[in-house]
Amino acid sequence: MSSSHVFPRAEGETPTAVRAEGAWIETADGRRYIDGAGGAIVVNIGHGNKAVATAVAEQMAAFSYVHASQFNAESLQRYGDELAPYLPMQDPVVFPVSGGSEAVETALKMARAYHLVRGEATRYKIVARWGSYHGNTRGALDASGRPPLRAPYLPWLDKTIHVPAVYEYRCPLASHPVDCGQAHAAELARVFEAEGPETVAAFIAEPIAGATIGASVPTDDYWPAIAEVCKRYGVLVIADEVMTGFGRTGTWFASDHWGLRPDILTAGKGASSGYWPLGLAVASGEVGRTLESSGFVHGFTYSHHAIGAAVGRAVLRVLVDEDLIETSAAQGIKMLEGLRAELGEDVHVGDIRGRGLMIGIELVADRDEKTPFAREAKVTERVTAAAKDAGLTLYPSTGCADGTVGDLVMFGPPFALSDDLIAQMIQITAGAIRSI
Repeated sequence: MSSSHVFPRAEGETPTAVRAEGAWIETADGRRYIDGAGGAIVVNIGHGNKAVATAVAEQMAAFSYVHASQFNAESLQRYGDELAPYLPMQDPVVFPVSGGSEAVETALKMARAYHLVRGEATRYKIVARWGSYHGNTRGALDASGRPPLRAPYLPWLDKTIHVPAVYEYRCPLASHPVDCGQAHAAELARVFEAEGPETVAAFIAEPIAGATIGASVPTDDYWPAIAEVCKRYGVLVIADEVMTGFGRTGTWFASDHWGLRPDILTAGKGASSGYWPLGLAVASGEVGRTLESSGFVHGFTYSHHAIGAAVGRAVLRVLVDEDLIETSAAQGIKMLEGLRAELGEDVHVGDIRGRGLMIGIELVADRDEKTPFAREAKVTERVTAAAKDAGLTLYPSTGCADGTVGDLVMFGPPFALSDDLIAQMIQITAGAIRSI
């Protein structure tokens, strides 16, 4: 056990950050790192933005905290009004919380409460996908389809029904890539029928899969087919956009790539770009009005936080004023093309995938057979360590192939990357992969 009185998040010693600006982080020993991971795919507008810091200071100077059951806050109302036009839903109603896991817990409760108000008390089951990640609180972890994270807590879990992952690189369907979306939709309908449609409350999924299977993009027929099945059975669609929202995939929300209009949406990470703990559970107008008709009994001590809303507004303004959504799309294309040109023929690079500036590289022992490395080889850990030694942070993930084996590294950097910085990140990553 370490001598520190703080639980560590990583094994071994980590450098101490002392300042950060743009896409760079500086540590106490004077080293500088390119934040290729954006922390945990969080930092979209870049570090050290003075406008956001000013917004925090101004709100704190006015007041730091009031409880939402006792007082309203102007920053909250303004944030909701300014955010609404960018959300992929009609007449959205925003429930601000402190992070992505809380947002997912809130969304699941919204779905249950919605059906209760409508007199459908039998609807309580949640359906999710394997290969998903929805958070680390109990309900969110149960919805998640990432076996290593679930394993220690299985006695508390197994309420959620899971359907297959949408994982194009390892798709088992005989017709792949033809009609993959239709096949997944047919399987979802089969599960609804098997469980009893009158018992299913919601289907939750990431529009583009995040860390568990590394920026895996579904086929274009997937979301239209899934949305149609859910509508047919009266099941709410919850789009988990905690990682993909606020421009990360080159559109405001990943749902926008396919015209998906979810009933409930969750967001976090890029909503505040890491400047404040902020998550959002957003109900469509129809769901929101239904919940408001009887009252939605839910909340946290720090939900509806005035400072969180002030940060959210400031980040939103930066994204709009600096055209950062378009920048994410354009620079993401350059980065994806550059990675494929540099590593596309590497014998240990199985797939390079993603949208915008959420990009994953899957590493394999045998490229032709897509054979994963043994977990004991710790390939992901070695690659991320080599990249960090060279001055670049990457986001690691393991277990993608079957829940145990499978190695991934991901990019989720700030959006305003120069072409030179993209080239530097690609070269460092290529060197790190080849070094192992």
